[in-house]
Amino acid sequence: MQVGSDILSHGGRQLVITHDSTATATPMTFSLFLPPQAERGAVPLVTYLSGLTCTHANVTDKGEYRRSCAELGLAFLAPDTSPRGEGVADAEGWDIGLGAGFYIDATEMPWSANYRMWSYVTDELPALVAAEFPALDMGAQAITGHSMGGHGALTVALRHPGRFRSVSAFAPIVAPSQVPWGEKAFSHYLGADRDAWRAHDAVALIEGGARVPALKVDVGGADPFLERELRPELLEAACHNAGQRLELAVRPGYDHSYHFVSTFMADHLAWHAERLR
Repeated sequence: MQVGSDILSHGGRQLVITHDSTATATPMTFSLFLPPQAERGAVPLVTYLSGLTCTHANVTDKGEYRRSCAELGLAFLAPDTSPRGEGVADAEGWDIGLGAGFYIDATEMPWSANYRMWSYVTDELPALVAAEFPALDMGAQAITGHSMGGHGALTVALRHPGRFRSVSAFAPIVAPSQVPWGEKAFSHYLGADRDAWRAHDAVALIEGGARVPALKVDVGGADPFLERELRPELLEAACHNAGQRLELAVRPGYDHSYHFVSTFMADHLAWHAERLR
């Protein structure tokens, strides 16, 4: 690991770290906030998955999570959204390729050479931080994310129900198999077999019997992607039919940006903290 920065904030440490990833065969960068309580004992871990076009830096710079994490005693882990570097496949447009990994393991060339974000965020990165930062209580984990990262948080939690005590999302893509962003990404990364897509579709997973202990979703009422790409009503219907408890809030006037995310970040972190005690 190479520590790019280690900065004091709200009594805790905000680190940015780069390491060579086995999963993606590239260097990967993540940020990790360790609250002041980590100096005295174990602290729960909240993982945050970012959205399209983002890196670890977007939430680190704009997410406004450190004060709440310091008060609540939560560590906050934020990885990048895709592999990067010389020779890594890319494509025209901001919704495929670099910055748009969709938290899946690609099976189609040329993407399959490096786009293994599922393995990275579910296996490699948790093992790395657990080994390097013994203050992290890996038995007390929560996960959240924004947009594409909200999709990632939902699917990771649904497929690892024993790992996370709670999952939340800001403006998630809840049914990527049914919306243009997801259809474009999945057809490139996973091929034409739509049955293979269902393993990375939160609505399909819930319809198939997957469950999580606690689920919270916020969306902005003025989000320009609400009706075409996010489709929260599909998640609401799937949860209702399956008996999966869901706390869904539509926030009037808010858009898709980090102005929205940062406004409700403290609320989400407090909600997770209650379930991580």
